[in-house]
Amino acid sequence: MAVSRINLWRLMSVIFGIKCLLLMVTLGVLMKNSFTIQSIQPTPSPTSVEEEEKSWEESRDFCAAKNSSLLHLKTRNEMQNFMSSSQIYFWIGMHYHKERHAWLWEDGSSPSKDLFPEFSYNKTKNCVVYMPSKTISIEPCENKNHFICKQLPI
Repeated sequence: MAVSRINLWRLMSVIFGIKCLLLMVTLGVLMKNSFTIQSIQPTPSPTSVEEEEKSWEESRDFCAAKNSSLLHLKTRNEMQNFMSSSQIYFWIGMHYHKERHAWLWEDGSSPSKDLFPEFSYNKTKNCVVYMPSKTISIEPCENKNHFICKQLPI
């Protein structure tokens, strides 16, 4: 009788051990998957790339309706980091301001001359589009392009 009790306890111990092992493996797989899914999902960002194509003014108005502005780059490094994987053209927030006879960002500030050294600032119309080759080009503001909204600071 004592031998059968010992065998029963051993059997139960083995069964519980296997269950614990299975639960730990399941927990490990679930945790691995949750971290993988979290890293793949887009995180809230102060910028959003819009899939639609709009004119420069339509793009500006769309961003403004979302308490954002078209992308405003401050440094060349920021531009290269931000657009390193881009394969399409985007409107950015720089345009020629006819009344002030100058290239300006949406907020009225002047772009740094070293931001776009290849850019001819003496061209006096249209809007600026950022190209996949990490350069900018001037296009008529009525053209349709993708655009990037950047969240305004609160």
